[in-house]
Amino acid sequence: MPKKLLTYPVKYIPNIITLSNLLIGCFGIVAASQGNLEMAAYFIWIAALLDFADGLVARALKAYSTIGADLDSLADMVSFGVLPSFIMFGLIQNSTGLENTWIPYIAFSIAAFSALRLAIFNVDTRQKDKFIGLPTPASALLISALPLGTLAWFQTLIASPAFLIVLTLVDAYLLVANLELLAFKFKNYSWAENKLKYVFMAISIVLFILFRAVAIPIVTLLYILLSLIVSTKSEAEPQTR
Repeated sequence: MPKKLLTYPVKYIPNIITLSNLLIGCFGIVAASQGNLEMAAYFIWIAALLDFADGLVARALKAYSTIGADLDSLADMVSFGVLPSFIMFGLIQNSTGLENTWIPYIAFSIAAFSALRLAIFNVDTRQKDKFIGLPTPASALLISALPLGTLAWFQTLIASPAFLIVLTLVDAYLLVANLELLAFKFKNYSWAENKLKYVFMAISIVLFILFRAVAIPIVTLLYILLSLIVSTKSEAEPQTR
């Protein structure tokens, strides 16, 4: 009996972490709607950590469920779909100074395409060991860098409404693009099988140390380019039986 009593609470731990992710997303939306875009961006970072943690804990406890997978998508929709849209809405609105026009509402294309991307992911059997299109957490982290970047040239970019609108549309497209991107899931931790991932992670850490939040767009671009190189190389290799 004591063993059973311990089993039920433990198996719900991943879902509790996932719900925490969703709640953090809600808090971020409130912050963004109040004009505190920097705080909203930090909430995306916290949500990303929780999103990573729930999968890690689920694998450690072997607590897998259909409900958990669906709940994860719902939480991601809030934290990595709606929240970054609110941040981008605020940035476009601030850059244009136009509060009563439709232009800032372009930002919500990120939420719409995030929903489409998550729906596709849930039924696409190809995405077990790779991603097709930019994952929603990566998309959200990219947007989170915008209000946090302190470098002068970066602030000049985000002050441009044209840049923000183009970035919004490109980000929305990448979410559902037919692009094969690397999934950083480790079946084991050997250097031989994961050296590309380790090198990428090392470069990312160096970039974060050097550029802080501005490193996120750079790392995202490197991630896409690296994935395209790997995908092209795989297609070029002769198939063996």
